[in-house]
Amino acid sequence: MESTDLNLLVTLDALLQEGSVTQAARRVGLSTPAMSHALARVRDRLGDPILVRSGRGMVLTPRAEALRARVHSVVAEARQTLAPERPFVARDLTRGFVIHASDYVLTVLGLSLDRLLCAEAPGVDLRFVPNSPDDAEDLRSGGSDLAVGIYGDLPQEMRSRPLLTDRFVCVVRADHPTVGKRLTLEQYLRLAHIQVAPRGKPGGHLDDVLAARGHTRRVARAVPYFVTALGLAAQTDYALSISERIATRLAPGLGLRVLELPVAVQPYALSLVWHPRFDGDAAHRFVRDALVRAAREAAGDSHPEAQTRLAAGHPNSGQGRRRRPRPR
Repeated sequence: MESTDLNLLVTLDALLQEGSVTQAARRVGLSTPAMSHALARVRDRLGDPILVRSGRGMVLTPRAEALRARVHSVVAEARQTLAPERPFVARDLTRGFVIHASDYVLTVLGLSLDRLLCAEAPGVDLRFVPNSPDDAEDLRSGGSDLAVGIYGDLPQEMRSRPLLTDRFVCVVRADHPTVGKRLTLEQYLRLAHIQVAPRGKPGGHLDDVLAARGHTRRVARAVPYFVTALGLAAQTDYALSISERIATRLAPGLGLRVLELPVAVQPYALSLVWHPRFDGDAAHRFVRDALVRAAREAAGDSHPEAQTRLAAGHPNSGQGRRRRPRPR
């Protein structure tokens, strides 16, 4: 359709709504002769007189009556599409978001995020789904809105910002028969271990660290969730190497002791990741900011020199194999 046809829609809408050339001219800010000329063009375009004289007035033809509501709807929708965006009000937001995150993230940030959203944007719905190697593709395709994890390698166009840092500790049950107040490397290597392995793959960052020093450990149980691993450690003699923030939150209630690892492992950083098409989306930006504020409230202290890349087996790893994301 030509641009002149689109302009005629506004004129046609005025004629159909007013049923008068003079009134239609006033409605759109044209002179009566100019509107008469426009009516002639509409008649020629549609092959119908549109308005015909009846006594001293004008009446719509059957074709015009049939077009009246449809044309008005099209013109109204076009005006709404081109109108400036209304100021964003979080409390008026009614929208759902899909977020890739582990149960670690939900345990550490979940309550803070929930309190914040309930207070500021009660109409927001969140659906959390597990991390996977396809997080980036889901973000790119629109299958999800945000992802939280360790993403050292992602498609170049992805946006990211730091969310929180953490480090590894070891937990054992309070009355463990062979572990005292301190854990030596020799003791650690003799123990059977639980590993958090969301995708069921063997090995991980800690195993790589041990291997670099010529050591191996026995992973007797690999489970997909942090909370499950902590519950299992509380009822067995297994040792569990896990993120400190979730350990300190849940260990006391489970009867677990938190110990320093007997091997140096660098802290790590989790990032918030999204696709750039949402950069200018006010609602999306609000939820991103809410996650950052929740992280600041629940995990505000930071670990110096936290690394943003860990072995693919780490439970918070996004397992990408592309370029680093652009910081935002």
